[in-house]
Amino acid sequence: MAVKIRLKRLGKIRAPYYRIVVADSKTKRDGRVIEEIGKYHPTEEPSFIEVNSERAQYWLSVGAQPTEQVAAILKITGDWGKFKGDKDAKSTLKVKEPKVPFEIDASKKSVVKPKAEKKVETPAEEAPAVKADAEAAEAPAADAE
Repeated sequence: MAVKIRLKRLGKIRAPYYRIVVADSKTKRDGRVIEEIGKYHPTEEPSFIEVNSERAQYWLSVGAQPTEQVAAILKITGDWGKFKGDKDAKSTLKVKEPKVPFEIDASKKSVVKPKAEKKVETPAEEAPAVKADAEAAEAPAADAE
């Protein structure tokens, strides 16, 4: 069985991302795989590349052949150099800078308006008014008799 290390495409129509997988050379591009060993997101700036180096080294050592695209990724991560015996193989992978946490500028006024307090009438105040109305309605009826 010929084994290849290749890319498995995922994502939407103009937003691809890939998994680096080990699969039989005769299976479909997105078909059954033996093992997933990494991720590749080309649309991010810089491209996101994550490879399980230990598993990549194992599969290369047992004869798995990488495709051109995967070979280029392995060269960037330094795994290809390690496989070929280069002791000084380093990763030339660019890493995205972490986001700077948002800090509030104390010198500026707040733009958010405080919520207006609503008057809340208590039910106790309404009850006596209802009683007075009921008594007023009863009084004319009593006068009529």
